[in-house]
This record gives sequence, C-alpha cells and structure tokens, in this order.
Amino acid sequence: MITPDVLTEYIRKSLPDAVVTVTDRTGTMDHLKVLIVSDGFQGKNLLDRHRMIYHALDAPMKDGRIHALELTARTRDET
Repeated sequence: MITPDVLTEYIRKSLPDAVVTVTDRTGTMDHLKVLIVSDGFQGKNLLDRHRMIYHALDAPMKDGRIHALELTARTRDET
C-alpha cells in the first residue's frame, strides 16, 4: 500500500512542478488512477510521458506497493 502523499513525492523527484491527483480504484491503495499535470511533459509523446512516470515510480512498483496504474499525463496547456 502507498499513500497519495508518498506517491506524489516519488513523482515530484522527477517532475518537481507536478500536480498529482490520486484515486484509489479498489479501496486497497494498490490499484490507482493517477492524473499528473507537469510542464516536464512538454514535447513528449504519450509513451515517453508514461516512461517518465514509471521510472519515477520504479521502487514502489517493484516492491509491490503499486499493483496497477491508470495514468493520465498532461501539460498545463492541455488541461
């Protein structure tokens, strides 16, 4: 299990300006819907954006705190 605050900290290490919204999809805090808004995504395609997020969340993904992610990654201009 991972808290929204801890997940946000992991993401902000890679994307300091990120605004992160976390929704628990199952009540177990390991199946998450995550919206990340950051200008760090500027000029990046969807695959590269997701790679950036998965890289930032590598540790909690590997240790099982996160089992499933539904990602939305946008720049501020795209919101």
